[in-house]
Amino acid sequence: QVQLVESGGGLVQAGGSLRLSCAASGRTFSSYAMGWFRRAPGKEREFVAAISRSGGIINYADSVKGRFTISRDNAKNTVYLQMNSLKPEDTAVYYCAADRLGYSARYYYPNEYDYWGQGTQVTVST
Repeated sequence: QVQLVESGGGLVQAGGSLRLSCAASGRTFSSYAMGWFRRAPGKEREFVAAISRSGGIINYADSVKGRFTISRDNAKNTVYLQMNSLKPEDTAVYYCAADRLGYSARYYYPNEYDYWGQGTQVTVST
């Protein structure tokens, strides 16, 4: 089992940047594929980005492609989400998630992930 704790959220003006971190407990972090999802008020949880165990496979939602970068440091048991050129529509609670079975073809589907963090709020003002 792994516990996930997100940090780095906050309030930022449109066009600004934030870097989210997700720290994982346990010794098997490198065996999990990781994903970032978000939920905006009144909307369903949506996929943002995913990264394979080694970091060799990465996918993004079209809405964030070219602006967000997912990365991981297995030595630090941490996955990151660098968010640049933020827009008001990026406002949401951001969650990291771990897939214990490794990278799935359904990486965009929340039910593929076994463990979730508590979320961190990102608010982008105009």
